[in-house]
Amino acid sequence: MIGMVFLYGKPTGARMRYHAVAMTWKIPEPLSTLDVKLDSDTEISIRRHGRPEGARIVLTHGSGFAADLLCPFWTLLSDEYDVMIYDLRNHGRNRVGPKKDHNLPTLVRDHDTILEAIENEYGSKPTAGVFHSISTMIALLSERNPYSALVLFDPPLVKAGVNQIEMIEGAKRGAEMIRRRAHRFRNREEFVELLEFSPNFKFMLPGTHELMGRTLLRRSSTDEGYELRCPREYEAQLMEYARSFFVMIDYESVACPAKIIGADPTHPHAYLPDLDQQLASSMDYDFIPETTHLLQLEKPEDCAGLAREFLKRQGLE
Repeated sequence: MIGMVFLYGKPTGARMRYHAVAMTWKIPEPLSTLDVKLDSDTEISIRRHGRPEGARIVLTHGSGFAADLLCPFWTLLSDEYDVMIYDLRNHGRNRVGPKKDHNLPTLVRDHDTILEAIENEYGSKPTAGVFHSISTMIALLSERNPYSALVLFDPPLVKAGVNQIEMIEGAKRGAEMIRRRAHRFRNREEFVELLEFSPNFKFMLPGTHELMGRTLLRRSSTDEGYELRCPREYEAQLMEYARSFFVMIDYESVACPAKIIGADPTHPHAYLPDLDQQLASSMDYDFIPETTHLLQLEKPEDCAGLAREFLKRQGLE
């Protein structure tokens, strides 16, 4: 697939329609950046995109991924919103710090520091948090809630018939699988080829495998090849830590309007099977048909459309 036909977004008004052209996904240059010192070992860069006059969106990614990887999704919102993106520590553009700090309590503190830095630099205004997977937990566990609304993509525990013991055991198995994952590659093409043969990534838009190669790999520090930007040992540790916090998540007590946008619960490659019908009936919930846990890279226009509709209903535009 490399070097052949990819999909690229062509703006049509406030939305994007996809068409086949021979180019890769382009990560736009930010309007500005803000470097934030989180501790003595860690500094992250917040990138501002979009329309500064619009309501603010603060956005980050799930474990093992990167904010730049989600550009097929968040660029669909940048015509209307003031979009602030950042990578979780030890992910994306950030350098790798101490493994001991790669845990949920630290990420929650990072989240609060980042929000304070954004307000100090750019001022206070109506703000929506848009998060995926592990970052939904980070936002919900924070005691600081400056949000006017939250959009949560495929968060944990929105599943039927899955009790806490099953979730804990599932997290343990997931961590073991992560530790067995390939993490060094001769080149980006080798990584992309591996993705193309994996059933977990087969539903993503054309071109996003190559985008993963650009955003999830860095030059190896020990040889001439490439390695995952978030080390697999760090990702596995985070999954093991996260299982201890599942019981603390209470979606029905969120302090602001919140919308859950899930993967297709009937899909064989969904993150976990089945939907918690009781929770779905008590919250603003939608799912995107024929998607998996990577729904923002499979049907970004549908994801952005649901997010936009919800935010406008909350007066955020």
